This record gives sequence, C-alpha cells and structure tokens, in this order.
Amino acid sequence: MRIILLGPPGAGKGTQAVRLVERLGIPQLSTGDMLRAAVAAGTPVGLRAKAVMDRGELVSDEVVVGIIADRVEEADAKKGFILDGFPRTVAQAEAFDAMLAEKGLKLDAVIEFKVNEDELVDRIVKRARETEARGEQVRKDDNPEVFKTRLEAYRAQTAPLSSYYQGRGMLKTVDGMKPIDDVTHAVKEILGR
Repeated sequence: MRIILLGPPGAGKGTQAVRLVERLGIPQLSTGDMLRAAVAAGTPVGLRAKAVMDRGELVSDEVVVGIIADRVEEADAKKGFILDGFPRTVAQAEAFDAMLAEKGLKLDAVIEFKVNEDELVDRIVKRARETEARGEQVRKDDNPEVFKTRLEAYRAQTAPLSSYYQGRGMLKTVDGMKPIDDVTHAVKEILGR
C-alpha cells in the first residue's frame, strides 16, 4: 500500500505511521532521512541536494521528488510505503503524482487527520509540561510559540492539499482528536486492514 498521511503538526500522524509500519510491514519514508542518506551515498540526486544544502538553501521540489523516486525503488518499499510530511505543497503533490505515474504506481490512500487547532495547542502545552515534570528536555517543536508558527506554515502551504486530493477523489478523513486507539481503528477501516 502507498499511503500519504496529512494533518497539522501534533495531529498524531507520526504515532499512526509507526503503527502502520508494524501492521503492514512497509516503511515510513522521511524526506529528511532520505535526503541525508542520498547525500551520504553520493547518488546523483544526493550530490545535487548537497550542493544546494551547502549553500544554505532549501532543496527544490524536483530534487526532493527525485530522492523519493530513488527511495521507492528500494526493496523494502516495493510493497508500499507511508509518507508523513510529504508532499508539503500542491506543486510537490503534482510532481509526486507524475513520478508515480511514470513508474506505473498509484496511491492507495490519502488520510487526513482533522483536529481542533485550539485543542491541539492545548495538547502541545500539556505535553511540554508533562515532559518538564519528568525532568526531560522539552522538544523545540513543543514550545507553544514555535508550534503556532509551524501551524501557520501548515495552513498556508500544506492545508491546500486537502482540496487537491479531495478533487481527485482520494481524500479520507479521521478525527485526530479521538483517543489514539480509536484513530488507529478508523485508519484500519479506511484501509480495509
């Protein structure tokens, strides 16, 4: 199965991706991890990415899609994969769709985690407090101001993907505010397994 998980930061995509990896035996593809691996391996697209990153610039959609194109050819991704955090824009989604079509592949599911943003901010604040109470380092992402900035970026850049995939008849939604096990069950229902 080839699956995209959509939703704002903190919506539970990562948690559900881990459960899908275990249940379906397919990898979760992280664009950051793939970029670093391609650079380390010295692949042609990795060398292009390294040059851009060395200049302190963002890697283009073309390079990111090229890295994903290479990654989906690896043995562990032949049965499918889970994308969480990509695509981030409609342009990336269009390029990704074109790449899949060139390879004769298609997406099986695009699942959006719907959340109440005010409650989501409260969830992050609570998580940060609990982490501090345990004497652990709070993740930079769990700072409420940083989180709000990430949420604004999501709304501006990534939220339009809902309409894009809705228009293609692919978008399914789950209530990301429900308990984790309930969300897992809803995802299972959508995937039929």
